[in-house]
Amino acid sequence: MDMPAKPLWSMLVISLPGRSTTPRMRVWRALKGLGAVVLRDGVYLLPHSESAARALQEQAQAVIASGGDAHVLTFSSNDQPQAEHFRGLFDRTADYARLIEAIRKLKVSLTRRRAVSVSRHLKKIRREFEALAAADYFPGPAKDQAQQVLSQTETVVAGFLSPGEPQPLAGEIHRLRMADYQNRVWATRTRPWVDRLASAWLIRRFIDPKARFAWLKDPKNCPADALGFDFDNATFTHIGARVTFEVLLTSFGLEENAALTRMGALVHYLDVGGVPAAEAAGIEMILNGARQQFVDDDKLLKEANKTFDFLYMSYAKE
Repeated sequence: MDMPAKPLWSMLVISLPGRSTTPRMRVWRALKGLGAVVLRDGVYLLPHSESAARALQEQAQAVIASGGDAHVLTFSSNDQPQAEHFRGLFDRTADYARLIEAIRKLKVSLTRRRAVSVSRHLKKIRREFEALAAADYFPGPAKDQAQQVLSQTETVVAGFLSPGEPQPLAGEIHRLRMADYQNRVWATRTRPWVDRLASAWLIRRFIDPKARFAWLKDPKNCPADALGFDFDNATFTHIGARVTFEVLLTSFGLEENAALTRMGALVHYLDVGGVPAAEAAGIEMILNGARQQFVDDDKLLKEANKTFDFLYMSYAKE
């Protein structure tokens, strides 16, 4: 059996004369652009690749040309905790969270009159996102989430700036008429968890007040007249980086509701990961307790709805 490859790292160790401020700043800016992390003064780390080693070698040569000393080392991490620690140093989740928050603030203030100004800010954020993504060596759900929020907002702004031009929806999510989805049976997998529970709450609260729910042990047995959600090939399920709750928001034009959008971010994080929400752990514990107490899925949903109602009211008030 083949053993898993040990992670490789490239390290730059430099020493510059004490008064060499300009060369030091030049090297620091270049390394920051590469996404290198600082282990200690004069010691910089990157996941190993030919391009990374080449870039570090270029900076080493620049240091030597300025009268300093520099070495580029490539090594494997034999110690698993050390490898995990090194990898954690490259976690960009907080940076993506900052961009998402900036985008959401812009979206709240978005009107037709402010579309040009918001567009300028979005272009700056787009450049920041692309620079961050280029230096994200271990991309995860947070990157997908930031990409989704940015693209979605860019589409809305483009609609204001060019109202006569068709604007494609990311992931081919089509806008639907709520009137066509009333008094229906909605079906999903039995023993629902966060995305399914939140989606069911959203359906009955904002889309189809008289919705009835069917809990499927096998999604293949979904009734022909039922609207399936949150399983493969369902009418409503994950599309691109969006979880089912977010797909429903977009499908029925609810994403302009700031409180629901914020709930979507929380459901997204609890379901697939991404940018953490401060209250996520508490909501997860409450829902987990309800799930353990109620074996009947209808009773579980009824209890979970109380949590989502309170959460929505709190978000809406803020």
